[in-house]
Amino acid sequence: MSRAMWIDWLRPLDRKLVRDLWSIKGQALAIAVVIGCGIGMYVMSKGMLVSLAETRNAYYERYRFANIVAPVKRAPNALLDEITALPGVRRAETRIRAGVILDVAGAAAPITGEIQSLPPFPQPHINDIVLHSGRYFDPQHEEEVLVLDAFAEAHQLEPGDHLYAILNGTKKRLTITGIVLSPEYVYAISPGEIVPDKKRFGVLWMNRDGLAHAFDLDGAFNEAVILTSAGTDEDALIQRLDNLLKRYGATGAYGRDQQISDQFLTNEINQLETIGRILPPIFLLVAAFLLNVVVGRLIDTEREQIGLLKAFGYSNAAVATHYLKMIGVITLVGVVIGILLGLWLGRGLANMYQDFFKFPFLLFRPPPDVYLVSIGFSLLVAGVGTASSVRRVMQLEPAIAMVPPPPPDYSRAARWLERIAPWVDQPSRMILRHIYRWPKRAAMTVLGIGMSMGLLIGASFSMDAMMFMVDISFNVIDRQDVTVNFVEPRNKRAIQDVLHAPGVMTAEPFRAIPVVLRNGPNVRREAILGLEAEPDLGRIVDTEFRPVPLPEQGLILSDKLAELLEIGTGDLLRVEVRTGRRPEVDLMVSGIVKTYMGTTAYMHLDALNRLLKEDSAISGAYLLVDPDKTDALYESLKNTPVVAGVSLQEQAQNAFYETLQDSLGTFVFFNTLFAGLIAVGVVYNNARISLSERGRELASLRVLGLTRGEVSYILLGELALLTLIALPLGALLGYLLAALLVHSFDTELFRIPLVISDSTYGYAALVVVLSAIGSGLLVRRRIDHLDLIAVLKTRE
Repeated sequence: MSRAMWIDWLRPLDRKLVRDLWSIKGQALAIAVVIGCGIGMYVMSKGMLVSLAETRNAYYERYRFANIVAPVKRAPNALLDEITALPGVRRAETRIRAGVILDVAGAAAPITGEIQSLPPFPQPHINDIVLHSGRYFDPQHEEEVLVLDAFAEAHQLEPGDHLYAILNGTKKRLTITGIVLSPEYVYAISPGEIVPDKKRFGVLWMNRDGLAHAFDLDGAFNEAVILTSAGTDEDALIQRLDNLLKRYGATGAYGRDQQISDQFLTNEINQLETIGRILPPIFLLVAAFLLNVVVGRLIDTEREQIGLLKAFGYSNAAVATHYLKMIGVITLVGVVIGILLGLWLGRGLANMYQDFFKFPFLLFRPPPDVYLVSIGFSLLVAGVGTASSVRRVMQLEPAIAMVPPPPPDYSRAARWLERIAPWVDQPSRMILRHIYRWPKRAAMTVLGIGMSMGLLIGASFSMDAMMFMVDISFNVIDRQDVTVNFVEPRNKRAIQDVLHAPGVMTAEPFRAIPVVLRNGPNVRREAILGLEAEPDLGRIVDTEFRPVPLPEQGLILSDKLAELLEIGTGDLLRVEVRTGRRPEVDLMVSGIVKTYMGTTAYMHLDALNRLLKEDSAISGAYLLVDPDKTDALYESLKNTPVVAGVSLQEQAQNAFYETLQDSLGTFVFFNTLFAGLIAVGVVYNNARISLSERGRELASLRVLGLTRGEVSYILLGELALLTLIALPLGALLGYLLAALLVHSFDTELFRIPLVISDSTYGYAALVVVLSAIGSGLLVRRRIDHLDLIAVLKTRE
């Protein structure tokens, strides 16, 4: 059955609609794809946002993730009754938690780890575990442990395997009985690191009695975990906890929002929300722009048909509805494409997140309102974008519409060209005259192409920014090879012992202490990092990346911390130390420096020790190591009881690159793909519309003797010129979009710098140019097959 036969049952205007859509099927599909890209990104990001948030909440609720954690030095178990009696405490438990050094078969370098206590028998408790494989440990065997799934997977550990751990200075051989997941380690990251490294950070769980014996904490605990009642003022409860636990060496209780795993997970959810709020609307606005151009120019070419329809009795509303139906069909096709694309991408993203964030389950299930919003917003944007064109249809009088518009007057353009470029050949003059005669149309084409290039830059710049962050963090600021943290602060003379370790060429001490910083109502639980006056390995740098020496008095704050505290250089800041003698003093803010990761306060090491009224003490050291002797150093550190943690700079950098590739690289790829499709849609639409508008003109030139190549040059040369003009505008729009995203992604964990490499600009320009070339080749094929007689018969 032919296409004409199956539409016979339709009403006349609906038949025309089908024929019109078929005649512009290329442009219609391109617009639908652009709409689909915006909807697909919205469905993917919003659906993943809802799925991730609901999964997190369900996981936390089911396994009773603590609302508040209160670490102490050592407190008696009998204190649990007083903690439980505090207002707002629904349930409280105590536990033992400590840092350890792990040694796994096949791993040359020492591994930083944590070990926690669990009750002797499986039972519902706060921060419960999910047994993934194996069994619970036997309370009669103190050497049996459970291991975090991510670490076990990275080292191919299974129940029955063994590993070694230094527990309070004693190296012990431990037997793995089970592989587990935990709501506390959805995002398992070593303290002080910026990305997770499954090979370099492990978590173990052991029977409470066995761990108490190992750390001399029989009848005591060093951490309390609390579930709060609904509506509890957590800040007030934390203050009560700190007052109660102060004499037991409390470093400061903190809420779930400051727990490192939840911080990263919440940050990811916020980024998804930002992406869904910014990029899909921009994509849909570009689609609305395309619809406006296509429908507007289609109406211009169908003036006479519109006049005939009205002359034969069709009302303004009926004719306007005809074009609204066209817009609606294109939009709904785009919505269907977008929903299917978003579901496919969302499921793939869920699989990626399942590996990145360790949940027992993660299902991508967008709620119904996601689909309703997709349809409604798409139709709204399409309607607004084409309202002016549809209004012109209703205002067009039949008598005026049926009279062909006067031919364009190119005389002014010709005189203008004679003055400024008399040497230009005739075909090129035709191109320039057409642009001069229709400046608004040319400007809209340039804007559309520029917007597509801007989206490409905005979608892919984040990789440049992150690579810049990596370079600054690992090669300019933190230039050490190894960072060693001690179990307890040691005298500064211990740096000499470190220098005698195998392969150590240079060692710089540091001291880190927990503090509470107060500036009026602004309160932050942070750490002060004490460094030497002019450190060479762990440095502080200004915006020009020049080293900043530490003053003998006062603090230097990261810019984000200063912003959160609402404090400036020269102001006094209340510092409440949460270790040692716990002094509370007012210190002047001596400077503020730009940082891209975390929120840190810096202080001169000697001034910090004077504040604590302690002899020169240090928490650890930054080491520069002979690369030929790293294995010997690693072996030495594995067997050093005073070492609580080891961070390897090269391993951390590699983990950062791997994380970028797995997570951000995937987002950049899909965003770039979407933006590339938009670029193709914009350029192709403009080329096809120009051909449909100038078909009679080009056919006339062919009849007058111009070759196919010359005729193609007249049409495609204009497209090429407008594309070249659009490239600088696209670069500017891309920069502005990147700046908007940088502002939106400004969080406590990360601040993305506004860095766009020349290669990103070049890549975006190349995609646009290739899109123009591809579109030009498709249009050239149509020019070569113009039916000259049919075109010339058409009355324009």
